[in-house]
Order: sequence, then structure tokens, then C-alpha cells
Amino acid sequence: MTDPQTPYVAAERPPYLLASLVALGALVLYVLTLAPTTQFWDTSEYIAAAYVLGIPHPPGNPLFVLIAHTWGLVPLAAGYAMRINLLAAVTSAVAAGCWFLVSERWMREWVPARLPRRLAALAGALVAATAFTVWNQSVVNEKVYTLSLLAIALVLWLIVRWDDQPAGEGHDHHLLMIVFLLALTSTNHMMGVLVGPAVVVLLFPPLKAQRPVDEAGRRLEWSQWLVFCSVYALIVASGLENAGPLKIAAVLFLGALAYAFLQARNWDFALAVLLVAIVGLSVYVFLPMRAAHFPPINEGEPTNWKALWEVLTRQQYGKPPVWERQATLVAQVGMWVQYFSWQWGRDFPTSIQSALAVLFGALGLLGAVRHWLADRRRAIAMTVLMATFTLLLIFYLNFKYGYSWQPEKQLAREVRERDYFFLASFALWGVWVGMGLATLMEWISEGLELRVPDGARRWMLATPVLVFALIPLWGNHFTASRKGETLARDFAFDLLQSVEPYGVLVTAGDNDTFPLWYAQEVEHVRQDVTVVNLSLANTDWYVRQLQRRPLASFDSTRAPAMYRGRAWPKPPGKLLDYTDEQVANLQPVYWLDQKRYVNFGGLTITLDPQQLGRQYLERADVIVLEAIKDQLGKRPIYYSRTVGPYADQFGLTGYLEGQGFARKLRQQPLAASDSIKLLPVFGFVNLPRTEALSFGVYHSDAAARHRPRGWVDRPSEGILATYGLLYQSLAQALRPTKPEVANRALLLADSVFKNTSYGFIPPAER
Repeated sequence: MTDPQTPYVAAERPPYLLASLVALGALVLYVLTLAPTTQFWDTSEYIAAAYVLGIPHPPGNPLFVLIAHTWGLVPLAAGYAMRINLLAAVTSAVAAGCWFLVSERWMREWVPARLPRRLAALAGALVAATAFTVWNQSVVNEKVYTLSLLAIALVLWLIVRWDDQPAGEGHDHHLLMIVFLLALTSTNHMMGVLVGPAVVVLLFPPLKAQRPVDEAGRRLEWSQWLVFCSVYALIVASGLENAGPLKIAAVLFLGALAYAFLQARNWDFALAVLLVAIVGLSVYVFLPMRAAHFPPINEGEPTNWKALWEVLTRQQYGKPPVWERQATLVAQVGMWVQYFSWQWGRDFPTSIQSALAVLFGALGLLGAVRHWLADRRRAIAMTVLMATFTLLLIFYLNFKYGYSWQPEKQLAREVRERDYFFLASFALWGVWVGMGLATLMEWISEGLELRVPDGARRWMLATPVLVFALIPLWGNHFTASRKGETLARDFAFDLLQSVEPYGVLVTAGDNDTFPLWYAQEVEHVRQDVTVVNLSLANTDWYVRQLQRRPLASFDSTRAPAMYRGRAWPKPPGKLLDYTDEQVANLQPVYWLDQKRYVNFGGLTITLDPQQLGRQYLERADVIVLEAIKDQLGKRPIYYSRTVGPYADQFGLTGYLEGQGFARKLRQQPLAASDSIKLLPVFGFVNLPRTEALSFGVYHSDAAARHRPRGWVDRPSEGILATYGLLYQSLAQALRPTKPEVANRALLLADSVFKNTSYGFIPPAER
């Protein structure tokens, strides 16, 4: 509520034009550093799901799919992936404009000079927009979180606007929009819903009123607060893992409705709030409706209530309860601190990153303290917001030890860095940093009071301190950028083209599978190849989809020259000879009591618990073995190099012929010859075919291009290193017969390795 002693606060309108310019500036920055195509991790999955109107991994993210699909229809860029990446840039840029508005409004309490205040708000928005994780996630649609970030920013600004109303007035349209956005964003990701506690604080009636309100007005405000809290509880409960919270939230709403009807005569508002929440949550209906049409990407296949509930509650991941910590709470907080230290100068050496973390940590704390001194109520809301997006998230997410946390120790680790989960935390810290810089300006202004009588001029003389806000812009511009990076798309193309027509390709995880989905579904590259992902093959729905998926015809006109000039008959039938009943009866594991041998048409497979490192076969193992039994001799069967020694664990080493990034399964044991060479690490390699792929098909130059900070994402650098290992082995094998080609291969390998942790030298050490 406005302080009557500061009339300029009430009279000043929000600077929407300047906020638009802030958003435009952020967008320009993001576009200049935008990823030109798909990237690793979930990027390809979400882009492909948007393209085919599919269902990505739980909880399905229906709002994102619908928005991204619609957005992708607009020809904003030539490539579809770049269009969806642009969606991430736009949503994050608009959020930056909202951070400016919120900062500017809240700093009116102690920064009376308009231009300096707006410059300080601009500084806060700049810091928020250029924090490493925010920037890095804003130039590629790697996740759904920039859409959540936009929802958080919009809700925060709407409650700030509502808070400026005269005491006792409803302004219900603000609250209805807030509830609608909260319900809507929950169908994208529950992160967006976490802005709700700040709304609860600012709506709370006893703290809001700063001048007398009649009894009717007080009852109206109480009914608004009670109704919002109960409906917000319903929205939150809809995303939790059991039905208990839903029942409690429903009882709370009935109580709030009774109060609104009997005391405040505000029952129509209560019903309107419930209605808009239902409309927002109704986006979830997309999941079963679309799943029933069996799109190419249909994770969880929520065609019935049980499957839908399992998707919404993320049961596929099987995380333990929060009280069973996957790492110590101290370490989990420490991981957030580690991620915080990356935000302000990721391009710099670790020592400078740490120093900048102290600097920006101090500036943020200074801003928080000044906010508390100037406006305790709104500062409480901001503090609750920060606590929700840091401490509550740390506790609830319950991560294992970070990928780079104490690397010298053997710990159960996350497969990648999880800093993106704290995207909102780092953006909001930028708002506090802006307030901290405004506080420094205030101190300088007070110090100049005797020499410069004009207060506005004193504030202007203090604005150079805002130059600190440029540090993240400079300190992250190499590492946060994705400009020119095409490796994920290139690798997908190269791997698919390594496989002969109508091949079956076994892959392992996200980074060697999702880019293939993107290449096949969006760019229509080698759709004749059937991809079998080992991790997903342990689920029942994925096996059904493998059986259901029609085999596309091979298009020789879009394939490399090595596949042209001959007929490739299309094999009939499904991947597996299983009936639907047999698929339904597949077990999660099959126990192995002893070493066994299985012979498939001359191919001997060894099932050895000692060699497998476990006393059982997983469902995925059974699927791959069944595919071998049913398709060997009918369709080419390949293992991607990315699955490591998986096939070797079944005694297949002598049957695997390396062909570039894939290993083809032969029916008879291989022997060294003029064309088949036994190479260290790579095993048997078809040298002529691998050479033809490596120099005639693969995107070797793109893989070997110089990257100023090397390959930043260490968990995914194995894909890039695979290029280096391939060309290095090829150089050794070709040295005796083709020294010029060998030299070229060695140069490519050297250039690749310089971008990885195996050979990268940081700029400070060169």
C-alpha cells in the first residue's frame, strides 16, 4: 500500500515503455547468442514433441507443447528448432521487463529521483537477465523453465499492481488473472506455481491496510485472501503425488466459500476464482486426448486415468520421499552455492568466480536489508519468494550429489548439473542486486549532500556505481552463448546415416536418443531407422510404441551416396514377434541363476551374471535380445558407440563390426582382413566404410570448430569426444597406406580434443 507521506509514489504511472525497451534489449542479446538448432539433453525431445503435438516426459507439459506448436507455425526463422529456441528467448526477455517494473516500483520507497531509480531498476533487470543460468537457458529451449519464469514474473507484477489499489477496493480482475496464470502455468511445470506464497503475503489484510477501512471493506479483503489461499492450495495439490492434499484443499475452499457467502457477500468472486482455476487446469485434458491418437512421441502414454495419474505424479522416476535424503542437506545447499558462484562470471577462472559470488552476494543482501528497512511488508513477500525458490526447492528436489561436486570423491551423482532448476532464484537475486546498487547510490548521494545541494543531481552523480551490473554481461558472454553450436543435430544426422536402410539402432540415454527423435520427426532424416533406447525400453508403454510404430520407407534421394544405386526392400512386420498379450506380460526383471548361452542362427549370445555385473536381465535386455532373434538377417542391427560395452557384456565383441559411430551385429564371428581391422578401444572396424562416413558424411569440421571456453557442459562432452576418438583411431589405422588422409584425421582429432577436458587449456593458462 502507498505511503501517504510520499505522494510521488501514488502519482507515478508504471514505466511500461521503458520496460518494453528492457525486454527488447534482452531479446536482442538472446537472439545474438541464440542456438541455431537443437542442443543436448531435453531440447530435442521438447522441440520434437512440439512439432508432432506429442507428449514429452512426465509430467507431460501440455501448456508448453500447445504454445510451442503454435509458435512454431509462425515463420520467424528458417529452421523449426531455431523458432522454438526463439520462444525461450522471448519468454525470458519479457520476464526481464517485468523484473524492471517490480524493481522500479519497490525502489520508489527510498529512491525519490526518477531517472536514477529507473537506471537502478534497469541494472537489476540486466543482472537478472545475464546471470549465467538464465542467459544459457534463454538461448535454447532446453527445458520448459523460461515459460515458467515468465509466469512467475507476470504474477509478481500483477500482485504488485493489485497492491497499489486503495485499501478496501477489490480490483478482482487482478486476482482473477493471477489465479488463472497460476493454474495455467501448473500445466507447464509446477515451478511457476511457487510464486504463490508472495501473493499470499501481499494479500494478507492486516498488513496491507495503512489507513482506516470500514468493516465491509475488511471482510471483503479477508474473503479475497481466504478464497485465494484455498484455490491456490487446490492448484498446488493438483501437482503433488497423492490425493490427500486435494481433499484438504477442497475442504479449505468450502470454508472460504462459506465465509465469502455469509460474511463478505462475496460468493460470486469465490466462484469466479474457482472457475478460472478450473479453466487453467483444464489444459491437462490435452494429455489423454492427444495420447489416444498415439503421436510419435507419447511418453507415459496417458490414455487412461491410471496412466495419466502416473504421468502427472512423475512415478516413472521413482524418487524417494523427501525425508530420505539422496545427499546430505549441507551438500545440497552447498550445490546451490556452487551454482550461485557460476552466475556472475562463468568465463573467468574459479578464483574470480568466487570473488564475484561474494560481491554479488553482498550486493543482493544489501538490497534485501535496504528493502526491509524501507518497506518491511513487501520485503517479507520478496524474502518468502527467495526462500521458496532456494531453500524449499533444495529440500523438495532432494538431488543426489552434483555432477561436479567434490569430483575427487566416489558419490552417487546426478547425471548432469541441475542449476537450471534454480533459474528463478538467480533471476530474483538480480532484483535484489539492483536494490543493493541503489543503496550504494543512496550512500554516495548522502555523502555529497554538503557539496551538491540539488538532491536529483546528487543521485545522478552516484549512477556510475551501476557499472557493476555489466559484469555478468561481460563475464558470461562466451560460456552462456550457444551461437553457432550445431553438434547435437550434427551427431544425430551422422549416427543415423551410419546405419544401413531399415536398421535397428540401440541407444542408451537422452543425449544419444533425443537428437535422433528430433532429426527423424522434425527434419525427417532417416525415419526408416528404428531407435531402441535402453533406458526407456524398461517401461511398458515404450515397448508398445515400438510395436505400434510403422516402419517408414527409405528415401535414397536424401541419403548419402553409399546407399544409392541399389534396391533396399522394405521388411514387413513389427519389430518384435510378440503378441500384445506377451508385451503386456513382460516382467521388469528376469533372474539369472547361472551362466547360459543362447544361439540365434549361428550367433551365440552369452548370458553371464558375472559379465553383466548383475544377477538378472532387465526388460530392455529382453527387448534387444528378442529384436536380434526376430530381425537378424532381415534388418541390420546396430549398437551406437554411445552404449559403451553394453553389447560386449553379452559376449558379442567378435560379432560387432565398427562402421563409424555404430557397430553392426554380424551373424558370424569377424576376422581381420584388408578391410576389417582390429583397432584398440574400437574393436573390429570396417575401415573403408568408416573412412567414407568420416570424410564424406560426418560433420567433422563443425565438431572440430574452436570454442572459446571449450565444451562447457562436461556431462555431455562424451559425444564430442567420440568424434575425437574416431578420427584418432582412423589416423592410426590409415597411416601406413594413406598418410595424407591420416594427417587430416589427426588434425581433426586434435582440434576436437582441444574443446574437451582432455585437451582444453583455459584462456588464463595459455
